[in-house]
Amino acid sequence: VQLQASGGGVVQAGGSLRLSCAASGRTGSMNSMGWYRQAPGKQRELVATITSDGNTNYVDSVKGRFTISRDNAKNTVYLQMNSLKPEDTAVYYCNARGKLVFGPEYNRWGQGTQVTVSS
Repeated sequence: VQLQASGGGVVQAGGSLRLSCAASGRTGSMNSMGWYRQAPGKQRELVATITSDGNTNYVDSVKGRFTISRDNAKNTVYLQMNSLKPEDTAVYYCNARGKLVFGPEYNRWGQGTQVTVSS
């Protein structure tokens, strides 16, 4: 499974960005897709995840501002980020977890995309 993320950039506080992450290759049953982020000097943290049947999970700090969605037909996950704050500044990483058909489970990461929110 290969993950290609896009959509990062620089935005002013209060603005919006939409991240996309497309999975390619042998994906099998991709049970969960999600977004994590890592700010300078901090550990990587979960932002949001979504299962194949649409169940979502968010870190408290983004609830009500971010929305995760996925298109199973396109093996793509999206993160709509509204009302962005300077503390949202980080490198955002796409993640996919699943199991290959007649193969092992996997846990894959995308290359990361920078989101910078200026005050």
